[in-house]
Amino acid sequence: MAGNPTNNMIQTKDVAVRGLARCGRVRLLACVTTHLVNELQRRHGTWPVATAALGRTASVAAMMAMQLKGQERLTVQVKGDGPLGAILVDADSDGHVRGYVQHPHVHLPANALGKLDVGGAVGHGMLYVLRDMGLREVYRGGVELQTGEIGDDFTYYFAVSEQTPSSVGAGVLVDTDNTVICSGGFIVQLLPGHTDEDIDWVEAQIRGLSSVTDLLRGGMDATGLAATVLPDVEILEERPLAFRCTCSRDRLRRILLGLGKEELQAMLAEEGDAEVVCHFCSEVYRFSGDELEAMIAELADKPGDSKLVLDDGREDG
Repeated sequence: MAGNPTNNMIQTKDVAVRGLARCGRVRLLACVTTHLVNELQRRHGTWPVATAALGRTASVAAMMAMQLKGQERLTVQVKGDGPLGAILVDADSDGHVRGYVQHPHVHLPANALGKLDVGGAVGHGMLYVLRDMGLREVYRGGVELQTGEIGDDFTYYFAVSEQTPSSVGAGVLVDTDNTVICSGGFIVQLLPGHTDEDIDWVEAQIRGLSSVTDLLRGGMDATGLAATVLPDVEILEERPLAFRCTCSRDRLRRILLGLGKEELQAMLAEEGDAEVVCHFCSEVYRFSGDELEAMIAELADKPGDSKLVLDDGREDG
């Protein structure tokens, strides 16, 4: 099914949309991320439960990034004690998303509903959101994971950390060959000035919804998903989404420099060269013995022979 190039679901573009309903008192974000999550699955070789957890997180991060401006970006960290380990997703204001799961090859029996047991795979722990607004300090908010199912956890995060009553839905449907049939999600948020009638109306809409994957597997796009969630929504913005990693050979070279002269000397003596793999995209960068010697010489010329400090505080390699 997922491998059929004529399938409507595969042709649906990856897009996030933002709109308002109830005369501007309710905000709605919706997205389709099928190609994006397929690319994450391909690069990391994730098994279904890991694909679902990573894909749900990537979908929500992509929608949250629609609220960013300019060169701003955000990072979502899901740190559970389940077998998946940590999930890390990075998204920017241009619709670029990257991410990985610490342990991509995890298999668990289906949960009580016969679905992928994402909650069991994630476990108990914390959800963090880091917003880089281009200032000296990065805003960091965090809450305890509620179910590990990702959607419930973001619903709780918005209510507690951002004081915004919200409902979050995210889903990933995985085929028998581990590829992604469809993926996407929505975020509904009550804005200041909302009424009790707005609350009742939104709750009725959410209560009657089919699952995200049931809606998307028929080829529905992001605008259609938004209109299904809230029929009176007015779409204000549409933004294409795509996988993109910011790693580069120069960036990975600076990471090696950050290890320090002694570590590089040991690497040269034991291995003769270096191989660095980017966590976010699994791209492999190889540095020859001559390149390692040049880096060692560069560090030897630095005052105090200290490690170089990278210009990005987030984990990047």
